[in-house]
Amino acid sequence: MKKDFIKVTEKESNYDELDKMSIHTILKSINKEDQTVPKAVEKSIPQIKNLTEKVSEKLKNGGRLFYIGAGTSGRLGILDASECPPTFGVSKDLVIGIIAGGDKAIRDAVEFAEDSKTQAWEDLSTHQINKEDIVVGIAASGTTPYVIGGLEACKQHDILTGCITCNPNSPLAITADFPIEVKVGPEFVTGSSRMKAGTAQKMVLNMLTTTAMIQLGRVQGNRMVDMQLSNKKLVERGINMICQATFVSKNEAQENLEKHKSVRAAIKAIQNEKN
Repeated sequence: MKKDFIKVTEKESNYDELDKMSIHTILKSINKEDQTVPKAVEKSIPQIKNLTEKVSEKLKNGGRLFYIGAGTSGRLGILDASECPPTFGVSKDLVIGIIAGGDKAIRDAVEFAEDSKTQAWEDLSTHQINKEDIVVGIAASGTTPYVIGGLEACKQHDILTGCITCNPNSPLAITADFPIEVKVGPEFVTGSSRMKAGTAQKMVLNMLTTTAMIQLGRVQGNRMVDMQLSNKKLVERGINMICQATFVSKNEAQENLEKHKSVRAAIKAIQNEKN
């Protein structure tokens, strides 16, 4: 561990006597801290760009994106991965989230799961991971053994790596080929990195996969034309997208959507008819 490495996320909160604050003061104070997160993310855009380019390249060439993390970080990776198929119509095997402790850890803390330096590679190996893929480790602290060990093993197998952390110069950032360091500072509740650090990680994940999916052609204009039509709200959204893109009536849009089962296909069919 580098001598100049300091866990900024673990430093004493800028606030004290939280238990004596009014509800209004607590909420205002949390909100004040949260407002610093987008600025911290903005400063990391050059790093985010570097990793996003590599993710996009790997996905375009048939590879997959894996997230590995523990606790809040692991859950955020799983959340982002699980939202890609319904939003962009991609396979559930394109973006995969893995959490220390397995599926049980999504809801319940699994004691000491994050302390193994070998388990992440074992978890990744069940997916027949290879050098066509890319692995992003997520850890606010930048010191989680599960995540660091996973990236170290990936590098030994010539698998490209990235990371998202909130402490500069961390062991995780040093290990990753393409690190992202979002320096959010101390948390409102000392050490509770589910707060600002978690918000920062979610913002970066949104940027990473949304940009990659746009690069893959999964968005037309500004529309999610490949989204899964899994409920009435989304069907209605799909109909509206078709109307906006082709200027047909809602009835005609609905008929085409029912026929083609896809917003993209319905738009293309209508446009072909008009031409």
